[in-house]
Amino acid sequence: MDEAKTDGFKPNIVAIVCNWCTYIAADTAGVARMKYSPYVRIVRVMCSGRVDPQMVLWAFRHGADGVLICGCHPGDCHYKEGNYKAYRRYILLKRMVKQMGIDERRLRLEWISAGEAPRVKEVFNSFAEEIRSLGPLKLPVEAGSHE
Repeated sequence: MDEAKTDGFKPNIVAIVCNWCTYIAADTAGVARMKYSPYVRIVRVMCSGRVDPQMVLWAFRHGADGVLICGCHPGDCHYKEGNYKAYRRYILLKRMVKQMGIDERRLRLEWISAGEAPRVKEVFNSFAEEIRSLGPLKLPVEAGSHE
């Protein structure tokens, strides 16, 4: 691990999670006082299938160093096939962020059911550590950008 990149770096991670599974698991992990990365900010959506690619791109554009999408395991979606839709979008998003010059490891999709609170801790911590090792996201400057 490159110490220059990670020394003092506190990553900004957005976790977009399913209301019915991952959010409940994260809540259970919190109630059980399981320690997971304080750098993860949770955004709750009703279903991982409702994660619009623009949400992910917006997060990167506005300071996220990494984006984690979490939903019900395939076959367990409360909306029947939402997680399959999320998976298809995720595959396209991985290609898109790579073409935009963003390391594709900064985007991850995980399936976490309501009863998997320890897995929330494991996934959040491993993703935060991976993002820490990558260092801050430096987006390419757009031509004509006035920000």
